[in-house]
Amino acid sequence: MQRKPLLICIVGPTAIGKTSLSIKVANHFSSEIISADSRQFYKEMTIGTAVPSKEELKLAKHHFIQDKSIHEPYTVGDFETATIKKLNELFKKNSKVVMVGGSGLYVDAVVKGLDEFPLVQLSIRDSLNIDFQEKGIEYLQNKLKEKDPKYYDMVDLNNHHRIIRALEVCESQNKPYSSFLKSECKSREFKTIYIGLEADREVIYDRINKRVDQMVSDGLFEEALEEKYNSAFGDTILIDPNPSKFSGIPGRADFSTAQEYVKRTDNPDNCVMLMNWPYPNGEENNGWDLQAIKYVNPK
Repeated sequence: MQRKPLLICIVGPTAIGKTSLSIKVANHFSSEIISADSRQFYKEMTIGTAVPSKEELKLAKHHFIQDKSIHEPYTVGDFETATIKKLNELFKKNSKVVMVGGSGLYVDAVVKGLDEFPLVQLSIRDSLNIDFQEKGIEYLQNKLKEKDPKYYDMVDLNNHHRIIRALEVCESQNKPYSSFLKSECKSREFKTIYIGLEADREVIYDRINKRVDQMVSDGLFEEALEEKYNSAFGDTILIDPNPSKFSGIPGRADFSTAQEYVKRTDNPDNCVMLMNWPYPNGEENNGWDLQAIKYVNPK
């Protein structure tokens, strides 16, 4: 009986050393690497997403690094399909392939498969997004608790994207979102092992702080000024090059304050510089636009 090929998944928190270990493992088996980081797919973003360096990319063949545009629709389902196809190709050459995450949802999509959900009218999603903007996340939390108490007990209640996703299915199908969640994994033609990296919390935070400082030194804010990122995510801090002008407006920060904000997030790789944000009331900005840092939770 022929053995199934092996997918080696390297997972762990930000700045723990997943990239360097994945390269060592891939080289040991003369294999290649699948990136399951949902931010590193996009070619417009490099510094803010901690894409592997050119030197690291030369050490081992990587797939799904900066091969998409932020202007192209791309879902976790698309990633699952593309990765399974790529794995079938790679396993013909080598019985072992490395996958590094990144994003737990995307790793799970490859290893376990995705649940199948019905299509939802955009008008329902738009309405829920308006509710979030006008009434806040607590309103959505209470709505989910009423419509699907089972999923309410499972979901991250601070992630409004997940809550909106559940509610749009509830409202479009008149059924709980949780009723579409399967308990069984998809059958795969490969085996999987996980290598989970961990370290003391203080060590991880120290590494995160150093990474953020390096990102800023490498031009994180300048990267934001050059690119027009999609602004449909997360909690916002506005970075103002002249903060004293708007010092009384909540949510405004200068560059150094924004830098500290990035350090305090659970995953600074998910803090990206997004599209230009106009000054209020059309005031003259003297050639500067505000920049928005938003903490991007996986959808």
